[in-house]
Amino acid sequence: MKNIRNFCIIAHIDHGKSTLADRLLQTTGTISDRDMKEQALDDMDIERERGITIKSHAIQMNYKQDGEEYILNLIDTPGHVDFSYEVSRSIASCEGALLIVDASQGIEAQTISNLYLALEHDLEIIPILNKMDLPGAEPEAVTDQIVELIGCSPDDVIPASGKTGLGVDKILEAIVSRIPAPVGDPNAPLQAMIFDSVFNPFRGIIAYYRILNGTLKKGEKIRFFNTGKDYHADEIGILKMDLVPKQFVSAGDVGYIISGIKQAKEVKVGDTITNVANPCKEAVKGFEDVKPMVFAGIYPVDTDDFEELRYSMEKLQLNDSSLVFEPESSAALGFGFRCGFLGMLHMEIIQERLEREFNMTVITTVPNVSYFAYMRKTPDVPVTINNPSELPDPAAVEFIEEPYIKAQVITKSDFVGQVMTLCVEKRGELKNQVYLTQDRVEITFEMPLAEIVFDFYDRLKSVSKGYASFDYFPIGYRRSDLVKLDILLNHEQVDALSALVHRSNAFDLGKKICVKLRELIPRQQFEIPIQAAIGAKVVARETIKALRKDVTAKCYGGDISRKRKLLEKQKQGKKRMRQVGRVEVPQEAFLAVLKLND
Repeated sequence: MKNIRNFCIIAHIDHGKSTLADRLLQTTGTISDRDMKEQALDDMDIERERGITIKSHAIQMNYKQDGEEYILNLIDTPGHVDFSYEVSRSIASCEGALLIVDASQGIEAQTISNLYLALEHDLEIIPILNKMDLPGAEPEAVTDQIVELIGCSPDDVIPASGKTGLGVDKILEAIVSRIPAPVGDPNAPLQAMIFDSVFNPFRGIIAYYRILNGTLKKGEKIRFFNTGKDYHADEIGILKMDLVPKQFVSAGDVGYIISGIKQAKEVKVGDTITNVANPCKEAVKGFEDVKPMVFAGIYPVDTDDFEELRYSMEKLQLNDSSLVFEPESSAALGFGFRCGFLGMLHMEIIQERLEREFNMTVITTVPNVSYFAYMRKTPDVPVTINNPSELPDPAAVEFIEEPYIKAQVITKSDFVGQVMTLCVEKRGELKNQVYLTQDRVEITFEMPLAEIVFDFYDRLKSVSKGYASFDYFPIGYRRSDLVKLDILLNHEQVDALSALVHRSNAFDLGKKICVKLRELIPRQQFEIPIQAAIGAKVVARETIKALRKDVTAKCYGGDISRKRKLLEKQKQGKKRMRQVGRVEVPQEAFLAVLKLND
């Protein structure tokens, strides 16, 4: 065990952690030059196209130093804030972390929040200054920032470049010398924590775990602590570029187990694996539960595909345990699911993965939160409203309560004004403001949850140039003056676009949605009115002009009455078409409503 090192990589998005991980794999010979490709650990198409890591990946490297063989278990992590849940799981299974900072951009928000996660778990931090080969690198200034943040000495910071391979040897030496070996007793009862799971169509569910105590042997009977179910360890082993089977895996190591599990809900990330014959006394303390930020409905385009969509969502949940969903139905869209996401990027990625990996074309509704409506007849019993279309007749409603949150924003002092303006615009109340260092401020607000699900996150990143990190927790429900905003297309209501909004925002939001829909809905042979209405009162309107065929093109010269007759005939046809015509809303229109301020 003294030669095992478990570590993860934490960094802000686009600070070069995947590229540096590639260099580590190459230098230790884990991956041959022939098989080498950019972002070797990112195996999803979306990850490669967008240049982001979505899923954390574990891999084992063998490294020789001073004649001794070392086993290095690397767990690569995503950088985007929407996937911080993946990061928290990786951190819980390691003793050390490489903190990578871009030498040209300096420390950014996500670096700070991930660093705090790592420090809470008492991880040994190795600071690395990446992208030293860039002409815009400012090593001295950024080193000072790192020293101020984690209180290390400037000599501890390793200059490196994932592109050229500079400093990779020093990083490997630092991993061996600075990160402590795992502690644990190989002879104690088995205690292993599941930190990830993936679905394989041929083998069932493969769970990845870190063994804290004991030894796991092939073929023995094991139990999942929280679900209480027993299985046989059909195959166990370690993770290289492929799965490498072993006869046993013992304390301190990271490995995988295949036990023929087919049901997604049987494997809970954060669960403890133990031995049936000699079980451990208590489960490993897992990591914090996932907190969905955004709720939206996902519906199949063809209602017959509902069961297929359920199956696809369950498979996706295996690879992404931060996705939560429950069935719901809509008048316009039929049966579907109400899903909770960690943020807007997470929602986009889930939708894209459903399309690519499962060939499911889906419609996503406008994101929202749950409300309580108190009726005049039964004022003591609130009615829960998950979807704006469920809102009872406004005349029968006494008042509506919406969920409030306490939000904490950490930002640089330069951006305090912009961040406060944004929060006040989103109906937030300033509660507290604390300077953590000379140029870092923590601002605390109380605001409605509904205001952050729309575009709050993206705009917070914009006004703070990516320097603000954001966290929140619910503080209960409060009364609000809310109205239901309906969108009508050709005088027919589209319930998937309805939203519950504060009365003061209704007109602006209605106007913006109408303008956006006018741009995105393709023109038809007839004129389409787009209206935003509160009850029977229309608050905004836009019109999509008809595509008009030139019916008089064949007339040359002659009497004007001939042309009039043709135009009159066309007019009658348009009128009839408008009465029977259906307007198809393209998927982009549903998504565009979410990005109204772009």
